[in-house]
Amino acid sequence: MKTGNVEYSAFSGWVDPPADVLPSLAEDIACDIAVVGGGLGGISTALRLAERGQDVVLLEAEFCGHGASSRNAGQLAGAPGGDLQLLDLLYRKKMPGMVRFAEHAAHHVEDLIDKYGIECDYERTGNVFAAVSRGQLGRVRRVTRILRRVGADVERGTSEELGIPRGFLGGMREKVGGIMNPGRFTLGLRRALLRTSARVFEQTKVTDVARDRGQVVISTPHGEVRANKVVLATNAHAGEWDITPPRLSVPIWVIEVETEPIDPARLTALGWTSRSGLVTQHNIMENYRLTARNTVVFGVRRLERGVKYPLPRKEPDPALVEELAEAFATRFPALSDVSIERAWGGWIAITSSWLPLAGQLGENVYYSIACNGHGLAQAPYTGSLIADLLVDGERHEDLAGLWVKKPKFPRPMMMSPWGLRTIWTVDRFNDFVNGSKRNARRGSVPVIRTVPSQAFDRDNRP
Repeated sequence: MKTGNVEYSAFSGWVDPPADVLPSLAEDIACDIAVVGGGLGGISTALRLAERGQDVVLLEAEFCGHGASSRNAGQLAGAPGGDLQLLDLLYRKKMPGMVRFAEHAAHHVEDLIDKYGIECDYERTGNVFAAVSRGQLGRVRRVTRILRRVGADVERGTSEELGIPRGFLGGMREKVGGIMNPGRFTLGLRRALLRTSARVFEQTKVTDVARDRGQVVISTPHGEVRANKVVLATNAHAGEWDITPPRLSVPIWVIEVETEPIDPARLTALGWTSRSGLVTQHNIMENYRLTARNTVVFGVRRLERGVKYPLPRKEPDPALVEELAEAFATRFPALSDVSIERAWGGWIAITSSWLPLAGQLGENVYYSIACNGHGLAQAPYTGSLIADLLVDGERHEDLAGLWVKKPKFPRPMMMSPWGLRTIWTVDRFNDFVNGSKRNARRGSVPVIRTVPSQAFDRDNRP
């Protein structure tokens, strides 16, 4: 696969930045409720509050939708994130509620698309937990049993039965959810927010959040916001202020890449008739999905941990783009001559429990964080539920399932740079073993080339 002329984007490959970026806060103001963070969680919180008649201010460091909300793969998941076998082992009693929350979240996003008439190329295809080896087929069988036991709407089958490319052995489809252009969806929600009474300040970096005389004071370079209540919706960036509990989440950098447009006849030949998004069953997944512009978007495969706040601006590591291209050629050998056109990345948040979290700090600060890679569905839903809590004073049962009574969090297992490298190495070893077995039957053995990780603090242009 060709990687010589890749466009490395400092934003998202899905859309261009909005032309109407709003000015920053330039004076001291007051409000009833302030929302910090203009991603899908923050936009949805402020949108719901404004529509329910609340006096709300939203502050965003760049522009609404600048972060992971518009940079992800655009796969609207209807199942919980994380390792479902591990989650079932640790939180067996919580699994029915977790699945209900995930499916409700996906349907909530579909309702938002319909309500606001957002053109985001949404297709109700579901997504497939795809297997690239016999070992991964075993994992698919176990996960299917777990999800069926708790009432999830899933189906298992061969690649032909599921309508996915023949380079995969089979898998399990979560029927709820699908694929979309997440940039267009996020900017569509932004437009809906800007039509409300909410006061939105973009290009406004929050430098501190502190309590003062029963209120919360939010400091920015050119003004303060005094609010009776505050919602922190900053996801991976949540560790920048002392008010945030230690170890609330781990910031993780992931990337996505996109091919050049592909002849529709070649895509048809893949047998990808369902158009379902795919996630492999590696410890660190690979994701693949078709787009409305006849390209394939794919990514992840390796995770890089953020070391300290504030998180640096980054661009994708060309070595990882090359590694992803090699994986693509393995999964889609008929497209091995296709070029990669662009690459982008973003920061997501992972919790030590691998569960999405929401909670309260004292009397007047609320937070939600870390859908663990499934924020496209779960962040808007959680934001709306928190808004309803602030207005009604009661927690919806789905929000209650995320609620943390005491904001004390353990050190995350295997989320150190060394741990993530170890997990990646295990995945590559398994790929090598499985590839060797396949090629032994054909009389050849593949050569696997490893690529060192990019240094975390590389100074990338914004």
